[in-house]
Amino acid sequence: MNTDELHELATAAKEAQTAFDHRIIVCSGTGCQSLQSEQVYESIEGELKSRGIGHRCSVVHGGCRGLCEAGPLVSVEPDHLLYQGVKTDDAPELVDSLDAAPVERLTLDVSIPFFSRQKKIVLEHNGMIDPESIESYMATGGYSTLVRILAELTPAQVIEQLTKSGLRGRGGAGYSTGLKWNTVAKAVANHRYVVCNGDEGDPGAFMDRSVMEDVPHQLIEGMLIAAYAVGADAGYLYVRAEYPLAVKRLRRAIRQAEKHGLLGHDICGTRFSFKLDIRLGAGAFVCGEETALIASIEGRRGTPRPRPPYPAAHGIWGYPTLINNVETFANIVPVLREGGEWFSTIGTERSKGTKVFALTGSVSHTGLIEVPMGITLREIVYEIGGLPPGKRFKAVQTGGPSGGCIPAEHLDIPVDYESLAQVGSFMGSGGMIVIDESACMVDVAKFFMEFCMSESCGKCIPCRVGTAEMYHLLDKITLGEATLDDLAMLEDLADVVKHSSLCGLGQGSPNPVVSTLRYFRSEYLAHIVDKTCPAGVCTIHQEVGV
Repeated sequence: MNTDELHELATAAKEAQTAFDHRIIVCSGTGCQSLQSEQVYESIEGELKSRGIGHRCSVVHGGCRGLCEAGPLVSVEPDHLLYQGVKTDDAPELVDSLDAAPVERLTLDVSIPFFSRQKKIVLEHNGMIDPESIESYMATGGYSTLVRILAELTPAQVIEQLTKSGLRGRGGAGYSTGLKWNTVAKAVANHRYVVCNGDEGDPGAFMDRSVMEDVPHQLIEGMLIAAYAVGADAGYLYVRAEYPLAVKRLRRAIRQAEKHGLLGHDICGTRFSFKLDIRLGAGAFVCGEETALIASIEGRRGTPRPRPPYPAAHGIWGYPTLINNVETFANIVPVLREGGEWFSTIGTERSKGTKVFALTGSVSHTGLIEVPMGITLREIVYEIGGLPPGKRFKAVQTGGPSGGCIPAEHLDIPVDYESLAQVGSFMGSGGMIVIDESACMVDVAKFFMEFCMSESCGKCIPCRVGTAEMYHLLDKITLGEATLDDLAMLEDLADVVKHSSLCGLGQGSPNPVVSTLRYFRSEYLAHIVDKTCPAGVCTIHQEVGV
């Protein structure tokens, strides 16, 4: 595969698309599939065939458009129409509307803030290409960045551009991607690995799943560029088995890339070779931690180990290993295509680019959003998400089960790594849960603590015992059985677990407790002193006088 051959394939794919007067794209992401989008696809396909107009209009699968609560979503191109809540019975009316007035009752206004306030980089192709077609990806310029890099840039120049971009790892810690790549590239070894961490386990999070399902080739191209830059010849996509659609499409994408000479030996006629395999995780949350992930890939129990040595120097089977999460790799193609300086103009001084969030909870519009770093929480909650009628905002939880709950007084902070940390939370991989006044914050903290307790691998005592003891104390508080001494013990335990646990799971597990104590301490005191739950959620055991 050279530049001319790729251009020829891309041109043919574009011409195949423009040969039709209309192109109907049916969302085939997990969310819409659960709402029977596949049956909608079949109904539209059958309607086109029965009318004999399949030569003028094509119906294809597409990825997630983001507004999951409005599915199944169907778009019509080149009319730029987006229909929501489409049912199988709507197929005749939808086909009737081609070259006529749109179906008003199904039309979704794409000018609403949920769409207009976003900036798409990672999700630039989501919903517009067929996830199972490499040609569809090539029609958008897919793999052209890789081919150009192999022909024109040295590995050091690739890393230089990435460093200029200011891209930080999107897995949660926010470590400099360029610095990490450079560390792996400089490690003395005759063999290196590249690993994509697709073990997305945060409650309510589905950002990485969407990328893997909808643009698998964008992810693979990013990994190929990374492998070339750091000198790796083998890699793994680590995906949790609970994502069967993502696994299916990634496997298909790997086979297609191999068929076109974009994976394997002597890629694009160069001396660069890269073999990519998939490893399935069994659902252990701790395997999102990179040393536990490495253990799982190697066939051992997924438990973390002390660091250093870091995986960049001593990773899979002792070789230097580059590990980035799905969103980080999905950023690579646009960054290298447009240049590091372009990316660095987006976002804030220290947090560049955009961030993908799974916006859930008490909002009118739930789904995937991609916003520039520096946007405020208020803009996300009130403008993009919107509060449901009759609901009053109470807090927003970011960072997954190890994140913090941020109250209304801090809604105007910019969404970036440093600002979120200052108010007791962090970016995490991108979960964002909006909480209204009907929720009890003690109960919220208990929910996340139960998750961390259940997902603890048990290797270190502070996490194994500490999370369990913290959960039991929270349970006592919600039952109205705790004392002020129990509250003091809870705070002491939170400090011990945070500072003495082995890995990020244990170290971050007290965050929901610490943040809710910081901003909603009155609710804890109400449960303990007044024996009442202000939100009316907890079942308080009242003492009966004699």
